Amino acid sequence: MNKVYAPVVRALVVVALLAATATAMLVTVRTARAAGALAIGACGAYGSAFDFRNDAQARKSALAKCKNSSCRVVATVKHGCAALAVDYANACGGHGWGKSARLGAAENEALRGCYREGAKECVIRTFFCDAKG
Repeated sequence: MNKVYAPVVRALVVVALLAATATAMLVTVRTARAAGALAIGACGAYGSAFDFRNDAQARKSALAKCKNSSCRVVATVKHGCAALAVDYANACGGHGWGKSARLGAAENEALRGCYREGAKECVIRTFFCDAKG
C-alpha cells in the first residue's frame, strides 16, 4: 500500500468502526425503552399492548383494547412476555395470566393459573413479547 494513502485508509476504517458502534448503542437504547401491558376483564375480554415507550402508554393502550367494563391491567413487562389463558369450554370460567422473560414460561404460568381456578380445558387466548423479549 502506498505510504500516502495508508493513513487515510486507517482513518476511514476507524470512522466506520465508530459509526457502527454508535449505531449499535442507539439500537440498544431504543429497545431498552420498550414496554408492554396486559389487561384482562370478565369472560375472556383482554387487551394487549407492546413495544411502547413507557409503562403508562402501554397500560393506556391495553385498557383501550379491552372491551369490558371490568378490565384492569394485570401485567406490565419490559424485555419480556405475557400471556393469558382461558377455559376453552367456558370463557367466563377460570382464567390465568403470566409474565416472564421468555414466552414459554409466561404461557406455562398462565395455564397453571387457569387450571388453579378450576378450569378444565385451558388454552392460551393471547400472548406477546415486547422488544425481542
